[in-house]
Amino acid sequence: MTTLARKAAQAGGQWGSRGHGNRPLLLMRWPAAARVELKKQISCSMQLSNLSDDYIAFKVKTTSPKKYSVRPNTGVVLPRSTCDVVVTMQAQREAPPDMQCKDKFLVQSVIAPSGVTVKDITGEMFTKESGNKVEEVKLRVTYIAPPQPPSPVPEESEEGSPSRVSESENGDSLGGGFTRALRECIEPQENSLEAGALINKLNEEKNSAIQQNHKIRQELDMMRREISKKRGGFSFIIVIIVALIGIFLGYMMKS
Repeated sequence: MTTLARKAAQAGGQWGSRGHGNRPLLLMRWPAAARVELKKQISCSMQLSNLSDDYIAFKVKTTSPKKYSVRPNTGVVLPRSTCDVVVTMQAQREAPPDMQCKDKFLVQSVIAPSGVTVKDITGEMFTKESGNKVEEVKLRVTYIAPPQPPSPVPEESEEGSPSRVSESENGDSLGGGFTRALRECIEPQENSLEAGALINKLNEEKNSAIQQNHKIRQELDMMRREISKKRGGFSFIIVIIVALIGIFLGYMMKS
């Protein structure tokens, strides 16, 4: 897609030739730009306004008559009235190289006799030999490339199936490349986060197992100490009983 902009030597959306003094003979208005699609015709309207009380005859020429159609290309603008000229560019198969265009238009206007009609307009009226004061305005055609729309970001494909990538005209998949680069940047971070979370979980389980192991050891030590105390107390009682029995037996023997 390209943009066709028609520009005059003067800035703005209108210009005119000078007729009576500084007053423009014809005031011309045209669209600032017309969007053009390849393989499609595009038309725009140029409005010619007669601000005087005279009949103004006009003629529109182009350097590329096969490329552009101008209707009407000749006519009469009545006093204090307007006339619309439709310029149609034929469908273009491809954009010109480097977006360069040398096409031009020439709008000629002269003061015509009162009551003149379109049938009375001849090519000789716009020549210097006719004695008429021919006023001309040249228009240049300029192609302007519009901004490229952003490429759609493709969705992730299912496992085992290739992802669909929107490719540009030159074959480069800008959107797909950006997505892959973004994925390559995000996936290591996600893997790193998952690995970190797994390591933290394992460390917590390890610390919990160590604490349980210490607790079990402490309980075992306490049980051993209690058993040792019980064993130690039983032996002491036996010793005392044996001693008493010995004392009693010795006393009986003496007596």
